[in-house]
Amino acid sequence: MSQAADKFIAKSTIKAADLEHRRTINFNIGKYKSKVPEGMQQFTQLPTARERAKNIKWRAIETLDQQLEEFELQFTRRGGKVIWAEDAKQACNEILKICEAKNCKTLVKSKSMVTEEIKLNEFLGEHRIESIETDLGEYIQQLDEEPPYHIVTPAMHKSKEDVARLFSNKLGTDPKATPEELTLTARKILREKYVQAEVGVTGANFILADVGGVAVTENEGNARLSCAFPKTHIVVVGIEKMLPSISDLGLFWPLLATFGTGQFVTVYNNIILGPKQPGEVDGPEEMYVILLDNGRTNLLKNPAVRESLYCIRCGACLNACPVYKNVGGHSYGTTYSGPIGKVITPHLRGMEEFKHLSFASSLCGNCTEVCPVRINLHELLLENRHEAVDQGYSSFGERVAWKVWKQACLNRKMMNMGNSKIKNWMISNFGKEWTRHRGDMKFPEKTFNQLWREKNGK
Repeated sequence: MSQAADKFIAKSTIKAADLEHRRTINFNIGKYKSKVPEGMQQFTQLPTARERAKNIKWRAIETLDQQLEEFELQFTRRGGKVIWAEDAKQACNEILKICEAKNCKTLVKSKSMVTEEIKLNEFLGEHRIESIETDLGEYIQQLDEEPPYHIVTPAMHKSKEDVARLFSNKLGTDPKATPEELTLTARKILREKYVQAEVGVTGANFILADVGGVAVTENEGNARLSCAFPKTHIVVVGIEKMLPSISDLGLFWPLLATFGTGQFVTVYNNIILGPKQPGEVDGPEEMYVILLDNGRTNLLKNPAVRESLYCIRCGACLNACPVYKNVGGHSYGTTYSGPIGKVITPHLRGMEEFKHLSFASSLCGNCTEVCPVRINLHELLLENRHEAVDQGYSSFGERVAWKVWKQACLNRKMMNMGNSKIKNWMISNFGKEWTRHRGDMKFPEKTFNQLWREKNGK
């Protein structure tokens, strides 16, 4: 078993038994789930909208090389600069070069899971550049020195009392401060950072091939400030965030808002087409887009799991997953948690180290049911399991156990061999690993065959 698997089992065992944690998570997720049906009312034909969205993403991913080249052509025409990064190290080094060229001491960053993926804050900190999270949830997590808990709601696992205590310890506020007071405190601090920062970093919800644009949607306005106040704007985005046309946003923005937070559309929706143009009064003087691979081409070259690249990071599958709601986001030990994280992480970071995530699922299919672009997530989890075994990442004992089980299931006489005492003795002595995190397994005294004969006299 890998170190990542050991850590996952240890953390999830603790969190699953933490009833207060589960209460907080189910309360917060319940708030979203109650709003999502309201947001769905804006779609007269929701199944058709979801199918159309899936088809658009299929086209974008199947022609990704062409779409990326078209994006670069259109974006650079207006003075923007595109950087292609194969991995996290290259992306961080490119950002560092830009920061050093601008004598950057302070950098403001809006919410971006891809910058969490490349661990940008830690990297910049090592080079004495202050990187400030400006999304309130991300700012809370940064103060607490924790990674995001959820891909949409970074501090979902914290109650308002937890946040009040954190602000009191870190910022000296009243430990009984209200959420409104805490928000105003964070706003005051962050507004000063926007003005001080030499560089602003954002992610992107989508990149648009036909116009060479970056689409960012948010509820707080911090992304707008992060890319408008600093003279240099850097966008870090995974190559899979491609949409062929600006007109596709009319479908994808409402889908993302509805399935993510239950809104009809998020509060601030931005299309950024490049640095400030002649005659314009605001905007960055320079703008860079870093197109990040970091393992995504591993998914792209695998037809069986390629559709996982359709994901628009709405977080709906996390909110629906019974495993996530019991073990929490931090147990996964990865940037992307929940069902989508279980699917993509083994391909992004290595099947041998992270295959266990694909096995940590009930396969109930709820994630597939709620996905706005209809990714067959539970089937992709099964595909990952299949690939892990095919690649030899199963133990000798596991392989032997499954062979014996297969032979027994194909032979009724073998299944009936031995009485219940013998079977239960076998489970209690050789099935401890199975029952460690599951209920006790007890075989009945009589087999189905015996019960059938007794009932029917045969």
